[in-house]
Amino acid sequence: MVKWLIGAALVALTLSSSGAHSDQAPLRIAMTLADIPLTDGAPDQGTEGIRFLGYTVYDPLVRWDLSSADKPAALVPGLATSWKQDPADPTRWIFELRQGVPFHDGSPFNADALIWNLDRALNEKAPQFDRSVRAQTIGALWPLAGYRKLDDWHVELQTNGVDTLMPAMLNRFLVASPAQWEKVGRDMQEFRRHPAGTGPWKLKSFTPQQQAELVRNEDYWDKSRVPKTARMLLLPMPDASSRAAALLSGAVDWAELPAPDTVPKLTQAGFTVATNTIPHFWPYTYNLLPDSPFHDVRVRKALNLAVDRDSIVKLLNGLAVPSIANVPRGNPWFGNPSFKIRYDPDEARRLLKEAGYDDAHRLKFKVAISTSGSGQMYPLEMNEFIQQNLADIGVDMEIEVFEWNALTQRVRLGAASPENRMFGAVNNSWNTMEPYNAFVRFADSKLVPPKGSNWGYINDPQLDALVAEVRKTPAGPAQDELLAKIDTLLVDQADFLYIAHDVWPTALSPRVKGFVHPQSWYVDFSPVTVE
Repeated sequence: MVKWLIGAALVALTLSSSGAHSDQAPLRIAMTLADIPLTDGAPDQGTEGIRFLGYTVYDPLVRWDLSSADKPAALVPGLATSWKQDPADPTRWIFELRQGVPFHDGSPFNADALIWNLDRALNEKAPQFDRSVRAQTIGALWPLAGYRKLDDWHVELQTNGVDTLMPAMLNRFLVASPAQWEKVGRDMQEFRRHPAGTGPWKLKSFTPQQQAELVRNEDYWDKSRVPKTARMLLLPMPDASSRAAALLSGAVDWAELPAPDTVPKLTQAGFTVATNTIPHFWPYTYNLLPDSPFHDVRVRKALNLAVDRDSIVKLLNGLAVPSIANVPRGNPWFGNPSFKIRYDPDEARRLLKEAGYDDAHRLKFKVAISTSGSGQMYPLEMNEFIQQNLADIGVDMEIEVFEWNALTQRVRLGAASPENRMFGAVNNSWNTMEPYNAFVRFADSKLVPPKGSNWGYINDPQLDALVAEVRKTPAGPAQDELLAKIDTLLVDQADFLYIAHDVWPTALSPRVKGFVHPQSWYVDFSPVTVE
């Protein structure tokens, strides 16, 4: 079935490419996703969903500067031009909104539009409230205790306690057109077919599991980011070898994460496989509930000592970096733990024996993984390798494979849900671009599902105290020091099975020009052209 869908998508792409929007060649991209992300301004399918159908069609209040490959991406003004805390009440933030920004339908972005979008996600009594939008955006909005319009160009956002992280979290909150929702009869399904944001691209059409066609927004408010390409075609293709084959055959111009064994062939044929330092983490998240074997720190540490990370990097032809913490060395948030993650199977066996496991009483557990997906790298090959590493120390790991979007739904339910009680761990990667995503959403015991992403139910008073201090501390050296302490505690308690950081290999045809590979999990498609 998967192969059929890939073939159908290629046919659809070829037909679509022949229907000229202009004489300029379209940019055709093979994604790792199996389906088109939601198009309503609250895309599903993780960070890759935001990359392709979030930041293209929509804008956030606070956005990433993706113009450089030489330094980490930084947050800059988007639909908000500035934001500041009220000195008299630091839980009160005033956002000044950008003027002169039109939605794709011609209606204006202003404070009313922003409040409408906040209500769409948070106010169950609002006619536009949508549970899917809430599910996809609550991770960005949960610190808000209230919000209100001050005038057409200023809004007040109130946090539940002092929270200096809140503005950065808004990079994942995108703004859709209220007027377009009214125009399509207040029907969210119809809005998804005919969306309107303020972004540099407009969605012309899409066919589920086959392709989405985006066209340039000539009236984009940031003239430096009006796309140089007239059309962009997004093709779901979860199989890594199929993505590489599509690139080699000329069916696409850009392939996300080509199969590692195809990289030599691609480079010899004149294609570029671009990589960079990426704020990304590929772990197993342990189930830490009392009846889980991973409630015992000795077991968690044993598995961390059983994995040969350097060999995984070799397996992937160098398309990864070994992970020994949430962030890599050199990051200001990298800690100084006493537990040194390394490959030491003898010590792993000793810890397991101390915890009560041996050949007669083998540790057995099941892990949920995906076939592909946003940031998941090469999950089948990597998990099979890890399975063998664990078998070598007497651990039997059963793998259950999900389609990526199905796995993200399991992750949102948490380890305590009836659907997940059989799992000892889940293999779900994430970006570490800012403090909330890197640490807080897992380290805070209050952020268990459905409120947050603490899937395994980490519950450590020391971590909670550090998280509380982080939220009160402005970005800078003092906050960096607190985050490094969180990183240290997480590693010392082995709260994750640390495996790898991605380098986001992007395979490009020699016809593709203007691509900048940022130190980010996002990319700006605007400067890219196809000769």
